[in-house]
Amino acid sequence: MSVAAAEPVAVPSGQPVTLAEVLLDEAAGQAGETWARFRFLAPEIARGSGSVGYEAAAPDMDHLCETLALPYLAEQDLTAARVVISLSDRAVPFGAQDPAATQFFEAYRPDSAACIWEAF
Repeated sequence: MSVAAAEPVAVPSGQPVTLAEVLLDEAAGQAGETWARFRFLAPEIARGSGSVGYEAAAPDMDHLCETLALPYLAEQDLTAARVVISLSDRAVPFGAQDPAATQFFEAYRPDSAACIWEAF
């Protein structure tokens, strides 16, 4: 699902964050395990010109998982083994490399109404 002209999502850091797309895919090497990827634009994480570092953005990713990703999965009647929240300072096609882009990622195991952090 791609999202056009998405409204900003409120996050704990106060930075402007917008949902860019939601992708569902099978985890590499783990047949039958679906991952839900929620990709957000967060221009304030840009190296050099941004004002939000990883320490401030990490609680934003936790918040986005619990307040946006979990309700989305429930509304769409979807089950995912993992939810991945990514923040990027610019639009980067999924799977593409852009050395100039700043991107933060966190993975979670959905558990009822909570997102349990999973180390990559």
